[in-house]
Amino acid sequence: MSMFSRISDIVQSNLNAMLDKAEDPQKVVRLIIQEMQETLVELRSVAARNLAEKKDYQRRIDAAQRKESDWQNKAELALSKDREDLARSALIEKQQITEQLAVLTQQMTVLDENLEKLQDDATRLQEKLAEAKAKQKSMAMRQKTADVRLKVKAKQATVEIDEVITRFESYQNKLDDLEAQVEAYDIVNSEKSLEKEFRDLEKDGVIEAELEALKKKVA
Repeated sequence: MSMFSRISDIVQSNLNAMLDKAEDPQKVVRLIIQEMQETLVELRSVAARNLAEKKDYQRRIDAAQRKESDWQNKAELALSKDREDLARSALIEKQQITEQLAVLTQQMTVLDENLEKLQDDATRLQEKLAEAKAKQKSMAMRQKTADVRLKVKAKQATVEIDEVITRFESYQNKLDDLEAQVEAYDIVNSEKSLEKEFRDLEKDGVIEAELEALKKKVA
């Protein structure tokens, strides 16, 4: 893939759509930023080479224009001296220089167009890079906020669990107390029933003794 095609793909890409589809958006945005930075470095390198080449073309154009003017002057001088043959030769040399100059000028035009395109691509790529970095910063802040909220929620959940356990233990203690009271009540009632049986037996013995005494008296 050429550099210009890669730049076009990056600039035209929908960053949000790419992140929505990614399993790890933060990793994806880091890779995107890295790709943009590497492409920007390469773009600047190409622009620097084109600028150097433009200076070379400009020197060659300037030199060709001087030669063209020089042969024009020589042709005029030859004609002024009635040397038409020399004037014709000078014009032939001038024509060759003019053709070379036309080629150099055309190449210079193409080079200027490339530099303009590089400048435009660099500007758009810088904007896209700034967008990606802003997205990365936003995602980092959201991640940090989410982590803090998760810790708070986890702490709240722990507190709620502790409260539930405390309430359960309180209810358990109350139930133990209640069962203890029931057991104590049963024990007391059991003791009272036993005492009553003995008192009844004692009463029965007294009555039997009185009954025997009464029988003897009557007899």
